Amino acid sequence: MRCVIFDLDGTLADTSRDLIASANACFRDLGHGDMLDPVDDAATAFRGGRAMLRLGFSRLGTASSDEIDAQYPRLLAFYADAIDVHTRLYPGAIEAVERLRAADYAVGICTNKPEGLAETLMTRLGVREFFGSLVGADTLPVRKPDPAPFVAAVTRAGGDPKQALLIGDTVTDRETARAAGVPSILVTFGPEGRAVEALEPEALLDHYDALDVIVTRLIG
Repeated sequence: MRCVIFDLDGTLADTSRDLIASANACFRDLGHGDMLDPVDDAATAFRGGRAMLRLGFSRLGTASSDEIDAQYPRLLAFYADAIDVHTRLYPGAIEAVERLRAADYAVGICTNKPEGLAETLMTRLGVREFFGSLVGADTLPVRKPDPAPFVAAVTRAGGDPKQALLIGDTVTDRETARAAGVPSILVTFGPEGRAVEALEPEALLDHYDALDVIVTRLIG
C-alpha cells in the first residue's frame, strides 16, 4: 500500500511557541528570565529541547553538557503541562490527510518528539485518529535521520516502504528519506522558509492544498 509519512513539529503543526515557552520556564526558574524569543528562535525550537537549552545557555556564556542534561527533564515536564496552549495545525494539513486516506494511501507520523508527548499533542488537537501510526524519538533505540523509525512508521500504518515518502521541514527529514531510499517533500511554510530548497528534496510544498498532486507524481 502506498504510504505518506509526516514529520510533526514544523510540518503538521507549528509547535514552536509552546516549545520555547517550556525552555524559558527552565531559565526563569534558574533566575535568568526568558532567554529565547518565540519568533526569532522558532527554527531552534524545531531542532529539539536540547538545542533550545544550548542556545539559551550560550547566551548566558555557559552551555555545558551538564547544565543541559540537568534541565532537559524539567523542560519536558513543563512542555507536557502546557503542550497545546499556542500550537496550531498548519492550514489545510488535516484536510490533505483526509484526502490521502480517501485515495487509499496509508498515513503515519515519524517524529523526533518523544512518543508520549507526540501522542498527547495529537490527541489534544483532536487528530490522532487520522494517522495509522506514530513513531517517536524513543519508540526505537534509534531516531531520525536513521531510517528505521521511518520504516517502522510505514509498516505500522500498513504501508509498503518501497512505495512511501516522507514530508518534513528540516535537513533531518531530508537525510532520513535519503537513507531510506524514498522521496522527500519539504515544506516551505516553516521557519526555514524556502531555504529548504538548498537541501534538494524531490519536491517543495508551499501549502497543503497542493499535496495531492505532488504525492501522485512521486509515488503514484
